Amino acid sequence: MLFGTDGIRGEVATSPVNDEVAIADLLEKRLISPRLMRLIGEALAKTIDYNSQIIVGWDERPANPELVASLTMGLHLGGCRVVHGGICATPALHNALLETGSALGCMITASHNPVSDSGIKVFDSHGFKTSPEKEKMISELIIQLAAEEREVDQTHQEEMSHADSTFDADKAHQELLVVRLAEYSGMFSPPRQNKIMIDSSKGAATNWLDGILGQHGITAQEVSSKAAALNENCGAGELSPSDSWTWEEAKRDSHVLINSLSRRPSGEIIAAALDGDGDRCLLIESTENGCRVIDGDEMADHILRSAKGNWHLAASIESDLALSTSLDRLEAKVEYSQTAVGDRWLAQTLKNDDRQVLGVEDSGHLVMSAPHPKGGRCLVGDGVASLFAVLCAMACEEKSAPFERGFKRRISIKDTIRSRWTGSNELADSVEHIAVLKLGEMQRGGLVGEANLMLLETEGISIGVRNSGTQAKTNVSLRLAPGIDNTVPLEAVKQIVASLQHSLID
Repeated sequence: MLFGTDGIRGEVATSPVNDEVAIADLLEKRLISPRLMRLIGEALAKTIDYNSQIIVGWDERPANPELVASLTMGLHLGGCRVVHGGICATPALHNALLETGSALGCMITASHNPVSDSGIKVFDSHGFKTSPEKEKMISELIIQLAAEEREVDQTHQEEMSHADSTFDADKAHQELLVVRLAEYSGMFSPPRQNKIMIDSSKGAATNWLDGILGQHGITAQEVSSKAAALNENCGAGELSPSDSWTWEEAKRDSHVLINSLSRRPSGEIIAAALDGDGDRCLLIESTENGCRVIDGDEMADHILRSAKGNWHLAASIESDLALSTSLDRLEAKVEYSQTAVGDRWLAQTLKNDDRQVLGVEDSGHLVMSAPHPKGGRCLVGDGVASLFAVLCAMACEEKSAPFERGFKRRISIKDTIRSRWTGSNELADSVEHIAVLKLGEMQRGGLVGEANLMLLETEGISIGVRNSGTQAKTNVSLRLAPGIDNTVPLEAVKQIVASLQHSLID
């Protein structure tokens, strides 16, 4: 299986001597190359009808032009027509896919990963990300193609690396966002006039988000233009949901947004950070002596407290909304579903639902309903739209009481050999043993879409262990319901982390 939690990602390297090595480099060294991207293009073309149209977008990673050219060549070799959407955010590519009626959409990005990485996210004709079954089929096709003789002369390679046509995905996205802001203003309230700092992680929104906000009474200053590169000391990818700073700490921080902030009255939203491909957002709130991150869970909290009518809330296992005692106190009627990590699972859970829907991950992914360019509605995670929704919800004067928040902590063990953690092997049994000794009997389970997840739960306490699907790390998550003392659960998690560090790191 070549795919991770969200597409294929890795550090960009020069092309190896043959296709088999390109595949091995991805599996063994987490390396992405133009040669691999051509293979991916050929395989994707085989999953749809001959002469179908595929649209490709990309973010501003320095290696992306060559990767786009190689993907385009592979798609052409497979008999597809290729549209280039240009530099854009992932939600912009999603909209462009639907607007152009393409059979597939390919976004060349590694999201919040370092600028030295890249990869691909794939959307089907309805705008949903690929399923594990489809990814398995694509992976098998890639391996089959690598075993065939398919060399193309240099002249034809040059011709096939160019698109058949272009579409301005970034411009169409900006137009859609103005529509979405009007929708949220009607659903909740127009955003209050305010002043905030914006960090677009030096992505597509860097050039225009402050302008859209300014047109709607919000004075915004973009700061990520000062960053050295996409995602480098900037953006949501460099922040964690539980981060907080005193003003003195903020001034010393290397993050360009955090060290640009200045003292404001406590409780004000003073900044927003997108990730590199623009599909998620985290907010920054001033506190009595500094500032803190408002994560995706708390952003969803603001939206639901101002909501009316019937809603379906989907949240990943790393969200603390599942353990909140406040859903039944909202004015809106909310049904709750728990999902695996990854915004595609949020979208799959919410698809074909006639109610208002909201999918949330604490990392800042919010999946919401958006106008479909051809009529009707679609589902998409869009960092800018999430910002608009929360600002409008916070401006609404009629809202329910704040959620009762519990406690959560996520610890990432970096540079792990992920193959050693399966969620069902002897190492998983030893982790369960540690938890049971500290916390008593716990129910052990998992979730569809998260093959290596081990979820340990007892009343008001949840511990999850899973491999990252995008980087060489393993995450341990603790969630507690309101009112539960965190002392013993934290001791259990620290012992689990120590055990995993010993077993997963050479």
